[in-house]
Amino acid sequence: MDEGEASAPLPAPRPRAFPVSGITSTPRCGHTLTALAGPEGDLQGARLVLFGGATALEGSQRADGQPPASPGPASGTGIRLAGATSDVHIMDVRSGKWERANTQGEPPSPRAAHAAAAVGSMVVVQGGIGPAGLASEDLHVLDFTDFEKPRWHRVVVQGPGPSARYAHTLALVANRFLVAMGGNDGKQTLGDAWALDTSDKPYQWRKITDAGETPAARMYATAAARSDGLLLLCGGRDANGVPLGDAFGLARHRDGRWEWAAAPGSMPVGRYQHGAIFVGARLHISGGAVGGGRMVDDAASVAVLDTAAGVWCTPVAAGASSEEVTRRCRHAVAAVGPYVFIFGGLRGSTLLDDFLLADDSSGTELSICDPRSPAWRQWLDAEHGTQAAAAMLAEAAAEEAAAAAALGVRRVGTMEDLQCKDQDLDEAAVEASEDTPVASRPAQQASPSSVTLRQKGVNDGSQPPTPDVRLYHRAVVVAQENTGSLRGLVRQLSIDQFENESRRVLRCDTPSKAFPGDGTSPGGTPMFERAVSQPTVHRLVLRELLNPRQWRPSEDRKFALDAEQINELCDAAERIFKDEPSVLRLKAPIKIFGDLHGQFGDLMRLFEEYGTPSTAGDITYIDYLFLGDYVDRGAHSLETICLLLALKIEHPAHVHLIRGNHEAADINALFGFRIECIERLGDPHGIWAWTRLNALFNWLPLAACIEDKILCMHGGIGRSINSIDQIDALQRPLTMEHGGIVLMDLLWSDPTTNDGVEGVQPSPRGPGLVTFGPDRVKQFCKDNELQMIVRAHECVMDGFERFAQGHLITLFSATNYCGTANNAGAILVLGRDLVMVPKLIHPLPPNEPRTPRSGEEEDIDEEPPTPHPLNDTWMQAINDERPPTPPRGRPPNANSSLGFFE
Repeated sequence: MDEGEASAPLPAPRPRAFPVSGITSTPRCGHTLTALAGPEGDLQGARLVLFGGATALEGSQRADGQPPASPGPASGTGIRLAGATSDVHIMDVRSGKWERANTQGEPPSPRAAHAAAAVGSMVVVQGGIGPAGLASEDLHVLDFTDFEKPRWHRVVVQGPGPSARYAHTLALVANRFLVAMGGNDGKQTLGDAWALDTSDKPYQWRKITDAGETPAARMYATAAARSDGLLLLCGGRDANGVPLGDAFGLARHRDGRWEWAAAPGSMPVGRYQHGAIFVGARLHISGGAVGGGRMVDDAASVAVLDTAAGVWCTPVAAGASSEEVTRRCRHAVAAVGPYVFIFGGLRGSTLLDDFLLADDSSGTELSICDPRSPAWRQWLDAEHGTQAAAAMLAEAAAEEAAAAAALGVRRVGTMEDLQCKDQDLDEAAVEASEDTPVASRPAQQASPSSVTLRQKGVNDGSQPPTPDVRLYHRAVVVAQENTGSLRGLVRQLSIDQFENESRRVLRCDTPSKAFPGDGTSPGGTPMFERAVSQPTVHRLVLRELLNPRQWRPSEDRKFALDAEQINELCDAAERIFKDEPSVLRLKAPIKIFGDLHGQFGDLMRLFEEYGTPSTAGDITYIDYLFLGDYVDRGAHSLETICLLLALKIEHPAHVHLIRGNHEAADINALFGFRIECIERLGDPHGIWAWTRLNALFNWLPLAACIEDKILCMHGGIGRSINSIDQIDALQRPLTMEHGGIVLMDLLWSDPTTNDGVEGVQPSPRGPGLVTFGPDRVKQFCKDNELQMIVRAHECVMDGFERFAQGHLITLFSATNYCGTANNAGAILVLGRDLVMVPKLIHPLPPNEPRTPRSGEEEDIDEEPPTPHPLNDTWMQAINDERPPTPPRGRPPNANSSLGFFE
């Protein structure tokens, strides 16, 4: 990878005219354009929702030539906005076709200069001004749960909140908090900020105060939310009518504290009535007014702030006609994937109805649009210069669809109701009948006009922790069909109904306090430096591998990194591990993963079904803990360990890794990891990378304690561990030879066969290893004031198993272990209320050869699943030679002295 080339940010793309197809709206300004993802968060089903705005002007041009006056309750001379409307138009992004929506319910009053934000499948509208003056401060929701029948609701909000206002901003922060800022109440320019927790009913606005460097009062600013939860307030007009070029970031920390911080630098030109939207870490700014009757100059009408590189990007060269189309104000912007859409606005005294599109993917994104549709084909032809270029894109899209045709697993995304919310479990337990989805029950007694704003799958954190840790009485399951493939059916099963539950497979850092206003997070990371580092190897890994829906094993088995890049990844991770204690001290909410054993496809499926540790996923509100055994046995140990290390580097305070017994050179030299490194990286580079990774493993933390109530480790307490302090006292770096009996028990011991076998017993794994009974577990929990132990290390049929009357849980996340066990994989999701929910995936059915029918339309799955890993004969040979732990009570294979020692 060329470092100089990687570090250079892409230029700012210029919007170009996009053909208007279908029934579009009349010319307007002061409207909103909101992007909604399709079902299950699928961008291929995304829609743009255009609402409201002013469709006419009245009066005459002011003598000073200034743009039309802002709408306001008071009358005056000059051009004013008129013809406010409440109509709704929708564009299907994939086809590029517009239509007017026939909404149900009671719509809000006609208005312009209002604010809108997307919350899940809903558009939330607030404020603005209409024919009768200021609109009410009520929240109105347009619900697209059924895209064919969108319905308006009015949201009941208790207590005081942002007063009636216009020219303000509204944005969703961290997928949870609606934040309203600034504007004008008809009397003065405002500088207040309010937040509403969409996960907490009854809804209440809470004023954000004492939050650091509060920005000055302003109106006609923009507020865009980055996917990691950072809100960037940009530009605007102050109380004296002066255009502003500053920017302020607003973030909410996990302790509930809000923090403002001034962003370094400023816009190339101060402006207001502009548009701004994030595409990844790049803030796209378009148009705007500068006062005195002038709009932003042509050369500066488009600007992009690359927050990952910390620089303003130079716009690409464009002709005069292209520059002219971006000169506008009071327009609306939205983004879907890498595409930035702009509609309407005002240029001088002319209302606009044109539609613009900027592509920030350099032409590489094909999955969102349909290049064969008339609108997209025309735009692609103009953008890329020739019909041949558009045809090539269409051909690539067709190939992508054909590839999906052979796959038969339908994704269940984090936006889909899993019937068992991480933070709603107490409510579910008392209200639910077994067949009634949690999401279908009202969160409170409310009028029919009320609506729930909470996004599906979002951890609300509204309930204080309960005194006791408990396992929820149902597990969330992605069900398995006996014929065909998984179809994404998600259901709940009573834990007591699990056929295989209770039997194992017999086969085969406390953050530092930050000072308000210093621009740091509670962990001490500067707010504007979280994503400002130069592109590094770990970012390359995340870009290549953290793609749960798109990842495919390479046919040539070549790994994405070379040995030197793996070394760089290890160096960065090692610096973090060195600063961590041997026993991590963690907080809920948190997801816990068991053994993965190089089964990278299962890791992708778990991310796909139950949430991804990315800024676009759920890392902003829930931690991730992995219990070891990342390598060996499976075919993609390199992908598994390198992705987890990259996640640790990217989110050091929220992704946690502890050591398993296979994170040791003498073990993973025998069970596949060493051979994989040689086979995929070559010799001697593979040996060198394997040695470097094992040196890193010696620095891994050894256990984790959650909320001082749950101790997590890989193996168990064995015969020698009686207190957490014994684990904490182990000094790293640590090899198995120097860890003594404590490390041996911690990484290798197992519970006894069942609750009836007490004490310490010899382990069937081999000499020197032991099992421990329920009496040991209960006494250990009592002596250490714990309520539960969560461990991994053993494959269990249902992915999780209770022991010692629920005081210990064994967790295993890889499915069909070694290709023979046919076990399910599971994770545990611990909510803030300390209720623990098992979430399962079943083994995928065997790969089937493609038939001619697999390319037909009826077989196409629009959401291609994570596929099986390739069958690797060398790994299968290792598993045959050194089989997994044998059945209990059955002697080990006489032909393999290593058959039991695994």
